[in-house]
Amino acid sequence: MSFKYSRNYLHAFLTAVFVFCLCHNTFGQQDAETKIRLDQVGFYPDASKIAVILSANDSLFYVQTADKTTVFTGHLKKSVKPDFAGDYTLIGDFTAFHKTGKYLLFVPGLGYSYPFEINKNVHREVAAASIKAYYFMRASTALDPKFAGKWARAEGHPDTSVLIHPSAVSDKRLAGTIISSPRGWYDAGDYNKYIVNSGISTSTLLSLYEDFPDYVKKIKLNIPESGNGVPDILNEVLWNLRWMLTMQDPNDGGVYHKLTNAEFDKFEMPDKATAPRYVVEKSTAAALDFTAVMAQASRIFKQFPKILPGLPDSCLRAAKAAWDWANKNPDVLYDQNAMNQKFRPKVNTGTYADRDVSDEFIWGASELYVTTNDTAFLHRVNLLPDSTMTIPTWSKVKLLGYYTLVKNAAVFGASSPKELPEIRRRLIKLADSLVNGANETAYESVMDKSKRNFFWGSNSTAGNEGIALIQAYKLTGNANYLAYALDNLDYLLGRNGTGYCYVTGFGSKPPMNPHHRPSQSDGVVDPVPGLLVGGPNPGMQDGVKLPSTVPDEAYIDNYHAYAVNEICINWNAPLVYLANALEALQDKLKRVN
Repeated sequence: MSFKYSRNYLHAFLTAVFVFCLCHNTFGQQDAETKIRLDQVGFYPDASKIAVILSANDSLFYVQTADKTTVFTGHLKKSVKPDFAGDYTLIGDFTAFHKTGKYLLFVPGLGYSYPFEINKNVHREVAAASIKAYYFMRASTALDPKFAGKWARAEGHPDTSVLIHPSAVSDKRLAGTIISSPRGWYDAGDYNKYIVNSGISTSTLLSLYEDFPDYVKKIKLNIPESGNGVPDILNEVLWNLRWMLTMQDPNDGGVYHKLTNAEFDKFEMPDKATAPRYVVEKSTAAALDFTAVMAQASRIFKQFPKILPGLPDSCLRAAKAAWDWANKNPDVLYDQNAMNQKFRPKVNTGTYADRDVSDEFIWGASELYVTTNDTAFLHRVNLLPDSTMTIPTWSKVKLLGYYTLVKNAAVFGASSPKELPEIRRRLIKLADSLVNGANETAYESVMDKSKRNFFWGSNSTAGNEGIALIQAYKLTGNANYLAYALDNLDYLLGRNGTGYCYVTGFGSKPPMNPHHRPSQSDGVVDPVPGLLVGGPNPGMQDGVKLPSTVPDEAYIDNYHAYAVNEICINWNAPLVYLANALEALQDKLKRVN
């Protein structure tokens, strides 16, 4: 063999060895990142700091700087209980390390975690982005590059010529009548607008302002209304609130269930989706959700009389009219199949069909009572119809009413409802039931206590559990509730069964393919930021096969997989509240046990 060929052979051999080693190290590092689960955004200096390691050959772990300098050494402990797949995890607790900076967690024989930060205000960017996400969901407006950056887009769905569907006729609004119903937020991955789901979403954002006004006033979102004298979160709420007001029939106070196409739009940008739009039949649920939001908005926007003159009064009048309609029509339950048997065109979009509206009556009465101090509203409902205390969803809103009653108790005086002490006791009992045993789960979070948490939109459960715990903290001053609320935020940001940070645009492993039409149609690689995807759900209602059906692992980053990877305004709302409330309360985040 000539020297030339020997040298080439040696070069090829060494290159192959180098590539093999590089790939081996890369794959090994990827394996480590996958097996070390933590909040990929970061940690507060004085709050709990937990990582979950799926497997390790060593009993120690290390917190290191980027130059591999060890700044903290800790012992791994085995989880008290296995995960839903039957496997035990290892817990790395570095709460005792307080120094601010950027770090990696190193496990010998496994490798390094994704990078993370320890700092004050560490979740401020994701907290603000979760609110700004609603700007990106606006209908009836173009998104200017000044505010939307690379996600700028043309105006879609002006909704100034919306048809009265045959199901929604009244004496003065016949089928085919044209009404104007602009603004509002696109509900989810689709381009329709739904009153029922807008109810809990809008209220949750209003509640964040109501509970933490001083903090919220400082949030700057860079939206068109910024600097007008109204806090940016309320400016964003107004975009949807003004749409909701157009959904009330001025002739009788009833509220249309939704504004929708007959069929879902295909995956295209909003300005390309030009199918006819309809408002469909009125429903009791829509009227009551509308009532609650308008009553709450009335008392909040009363703080801005010069900037928003007349709006509080308009909201309260609308709330009372919808309340009266609902009391006259207490069982008009939206049934899309029945509607489609009677009327054309058939409508085959989201239903938000609630079969029990007793909780909506409680919520509506509670908000009206707090806003007006008129006990007559509470006298129309049974505030404690049963012993259940269900974490809120769009169809279960009783606790929203309870939250409102309890946090406003100081202003009631002699008109305080007799049920208030029992409601307060039950809310604390609910919080205790959430935290009891949470530190024994494989991921040491409330969210991982039960398989039942993992259904369509499961990530919203993590957020709403966090809200319940924050309400309990506000009632009791017990910081332990806050610590477990933070655990659920850590869950959403990476300390979970998949290792994903479930918020687009954040963390080292975020969703890149959410079921969201603009994100899949705009030609931009990165999806719209600040959106919380639905999360693990083994149901596979969309027919997309998942890599695992273990409840907390049942997720795939695929835009076809709407049962796990769609986004929705009522899922983002609890993320907004949880992340921002914890930012506001970060100095109180110290675990008791």
